Amino acid sequence: MYNTLYEWFWWDRIWLPPNLTWTDLEDRDGRVYAKASDLYVTVPYALMFLLIRFMFETWIATPLAHLAGIRQRVHRKAPDNSVLELYYTTQSRNPTQSEVSGLSKKSSLSVRQVERWFRRRRNQDCPGVLKKFREACWRFVFYLGAFVGGVIALYDKEWFYDVREVWTDFPKQSMLESQYWYYMLEMSFYGSLLFSITFDVKRKDFKEQIIHHLATLVLLSFSWCVNYIRVGTLVMLVHDASDVLLESAKLFNYAKREDISHSIFVVFATVFMVTRLVIFPFWLIHCTWVYPLDHYPAFFGYYFFNVMLVILLCLHIFWAYLILRMVKKFLFGTLQGDERSENEEEEEEENSTTEDEGSKQHNGLAVNGKKKNGCFGCLSPPEDLSRSKTVY
Repeated sequence: MYNTLYEWFWWDRIWLPPNLTWTDLEDRDGRVYAKASDLYVTVPYALMFLLIRFMFETWIATPLAHLAGIRQRVHRKAPDNSVLELYYTTQSRNPTQSEVSGLSKKSSLSVRQVERWFRRRRNQDCPGVLKKFREACWRFVFYLGAFVGGVIALYDKEWFYDVREVWTDFPKQSMLESQYWYYMLEMSFYGSLLFSITFDVKRKDFKEQIIHHLATLVLLSFSWCVNYIRVGTLVMLVHDASDVLLESAKLFNYAKREDISHSIFVVFATVFMVTRLVIFPFWLIHCTWVYPLDHYPAFFGYYFFNVMLVILLCLHIFWAYLILRMVKKFLFGTLQGDERSENEEEEEEENSTTEDEGSKQHNGLAVNGKKKNGCFGCLSPPEDLSRSKTVY
């Protein structure tokens, strides 16, 4: 049964153009081809990335955060209460006023005490600025290195300037050492993001981030196995370009250098729109959708690859919508934080019982008529948008 499924999955009629077999992609005549077995190394490399990230965040990012005046804020712990905790974990983190009244009766607490408990409980789960800074710092370093490395690897290649050259002599294109390491490092990094997604800063596009990381890994794996490496490296480079700017904007924002952060964010928004919504669909997807038909008829792998690219394009459109909302608020002076981030909430004084306290919104998002400042989030993953990050 296993052998049958294995043979069916790797049937060359599915993944390769007609009249080509996997034997045509075996090393010979000085040509070296990518192999599916090469991808196994990305698992230990991803784990190694996690270890390197831990050391980087501990020994480099944290001291940098302290130099920027960022400290870990200690929140008051919500008192143990089984009734409220059960509701918080199974029903809602933001109960309505009627639900608060019901919980007040069940827990034998006053309405104000229930509101305070939920506020403190939410703050316990809200990541601090220090954690966000360390995460953004790590992603900035990787995206910067990946982008610079990608430019070095591609600047002297014909297909970097003429995408039609991507399909010249396909699929008998020998793999270059620079292409091998570009792929392995990018895939390992996104594998590490998938491993760490449970303890990274969670935002409102959490599901989109998972889809993004999975689509990225599937797309890279497929392009590696069927020797779509040339177009794969171009797509990675295009996506890394904006991720660098996003992470740098976040770093300055966390350091409360809003003037620099806003300037970089405007540049990032421009680069994102150009690379993800212009170059990606009208150059690269056009390259994979139209030009291959000049060399061979359409086959399943051709459709599969392009559908995965379109899925990424849909994610780009979604993130572009969030970016434009932030740009609109920025231009009109109402930008207070990331469209996807959860911000820390103001806590009431323990023994404050005055009427003006009751004027505060029970959801903690507004205090005395002012919203608490938040921060830019990773929109690509790229990272967002991490990428966000994202390569794809």
